[in-house]
Amino acid sequence: MSRRKILSVVGTRPNFMKMAPIAAELARRPDAFEHMLVHTGQHYDAVMSEIFFAELGVGEPDVRLDVGSGTHAVQTARVMERLEPVLLDAEPDLVLVPGDVNSTLAAALVASKLGIAVGHVEAGLRSFDRTMPEEINRVVADSISDLLFIHSPEARDHLLREGADADAIHDVGNTMIDTLVAMRERIEAAGVAAANGLEPGGYVVVTLHRPALVDGPLLADAIERLAAVAEQLTVVFPAHPRTRARLASLGVDVESGERLRIVEPLGYVDFLSLVADAAGVLTDSGGIQEETTFLGVPCLTLRDSTERPVTIELGTNTLLGLDPARIDEVPELIEQTRTRAARIPPLWDGRAAERIADVLERVPLGAGAVSALG
Repeated sequence: MSRRKILSVVGTRPNFMKMAPIAAELARRPDAFEHMLVHTGQHYDAVMSEIFFAELGVGEPDVRLDVGSGTHAVQTARVMERLEPVLLDAEPDLVLVPGDVNSTLAAALVASKLGIAVGHVEAGLRSFDRTMPEEINRVVADSISDLLFIHSPEARDHLLREGADADAIHDVGNTMIDTLVAMRERIEAAGVAAANGLEPGGYVVVTLHRPALVDGPLLADAIERLAAVAEQLTVVFPAHPRTRARLASLGVDVESGERLRIVEPLGYVDFLSLVADAAGVLTDSGGIQEETTFLGVPCLTLRDSTERPVTIELGTNTLLGLDPARIDEVPELIEQTRTRAARIPPLWDGRAAERIADVLERVPLGAGAVSALG
């Protein structure tokens, strides 16, 4: 079989963590693959973006689209407009897109319209909440993808129910966990808690950034309740730039205090070092639900739904609903979660990228790849 050209598109911090192990695995197979990396610039802040290329060893992207911030429509349109000439010039055999962000949707659309095969990493996840932009991105990307790489059993059921070809679905595991496994020693050696005067098990990490919580009246209530929690457990809140701006507009003091610490975003190694030693995590993120399950750290998710139910069924995750009042229960819920038997989901073993590369070596690629798989 001739050498295959794979073009991966990333745009945000979670994308980098999902794609880094795939980029590394393709590089280990130079006779089988040529790999090209495109960074859309959806996350363009140095801490939210550049530090991850350095920490994860991905190296510099081959192409930067520099789309920057904007509405969902503006961001998606910019990626489509700027990516199309790149694909026409590069002529890849397959475009690989991870996750559920605007860059994912845009890249899948452009490639599909050009007749280039699309592979979706983390396919089949569903929150069944169409008010979340990420849910729209997932559903559309899956519907036009030729290869669907899933990391949890329910994803297959969702895709088949929506009419996906069974031969297009590949259960490969979780590439985000690949990254965690590869970086585990560095994470354990980082000692971020101790360096910041935090007692292991004596603090809770908070990440809140989704519009449903951040852009409305709920954020001020959440901060007030976090201040109350901080009387029992120190609260460390690495605030996303959007969240920090919103806090400032509400008149919330964003300077780090002694017990409620609102701090700048952290790099991958430092953040997971902080999480690994925490009593628990309060989040509205998707990926953190997975990382805490692997690390065995209690996770409380401040959302009405999750596209990662396996982290509740097998792992350490508890869904609170989009209700800041539940923050009052954080110390008690963390203790309850600690007593619950948790397991790591199947194939979350650090080898998902190998399985993806194996699939990419053996399956037909190009226009009509799905129908050719049978």
